[in-house]
Amino acid sequence: MRAYPILALILWLIPLAGVAADLCATDALDRRVCLPGPAGRVVSLSPGTTELLFSAGAGASVLAVSAWSDYPSAARDLPRVGDSQRLDLEAIVALQPDLVVAWTDGNSRAQLDRISALGIPVFWLAPRQFQAIASAVETLGILTGHASVARQRAARFQRELDSLRARFGDAPPVRVFYQVWDEPLMTVNGKELISKAIALCGGVNVFADSPRLVPRVSREAVIAADPQAILTAGPGGDSANGLAPWQAFPGLAAVESGNLFALTPDLLQRPTLRMLDGTRELCQTLEVARDHL
Repeated sequence: MRAYPILALILWLIPLAGVAADLCATDALDRRVCLPGPAGRVVSLSPGTTELLFSAGAGASVLAVSAWSDYPSAARDLPRVGDSQRLDLEAIVALQPDLVVAWTDGNSRAQLDRISALGIPVFWLAPRQFQAIASAVETLGILTGHASVARQRAARFQRELDSLRARFGDAPPVRVFYQVWDEPLMTVNGKELISKAIALCGGVNVFADSPRLVPRVSREAVIAADPQAILTAGPGGDSANGLAPWQAFPGLAAVESGNLFALTPDLLQRPTLRMLDGTRELCQTLEVARDHL
């Protein structure tokens, strides 16, 4: 008779074991990725995914990264497995990862489909909203077994962004040209996350309506738009130098007002939790620009 309670207990535990072991999430390509358990061996294929994995608490599980993965400092010492142009697929496979995390705007789908065909799960990311950054951290936390830490960090990110939004959302608008690159001259449209940061701070992207995410523009088009502030965050100490050519146009509102600003590199360029710091700096910079108008 005692066999029945034991059998009932076994039947009750079987579905619970399946739930505990089954970790699934939908990635940026709308693909359902399922793991038999938390990923303990992870390969990151972009600087952004590397940052997000460390933010999710999974830094110790990252075996290798892509070129230019320089944050946090611990990522600099990890082996490299290629860049956005070319990945070392043999090296990736040899690492026997439980999970590969890729970036839709940089990594080759054809190359990574070959990785997937070998049974190695590939999870694609492409945060286009602040909420998507927080969600990416939470999802990576779940897939790597660090859900609690990831959830706390994502929540803090959202909470502090909401504080910035409440503080600057009703500020007087400032027309902004955001310079991604100087030669050729490039900017962002309204769908790019940097533009959303500008809007959160009360700025108006003068090229928000461009059909391309990162369009090339002419100096004549910028002059015609007559921005009240020109911002850039180019690599290293070259940021300010990239703004110098605008001094040749003293009639431009941004030049006349002294509103040419070089922001801290990387904080806005990568859609990671550090965008909070970049957005905070951006909001403070636009406050200075308002004082100059």
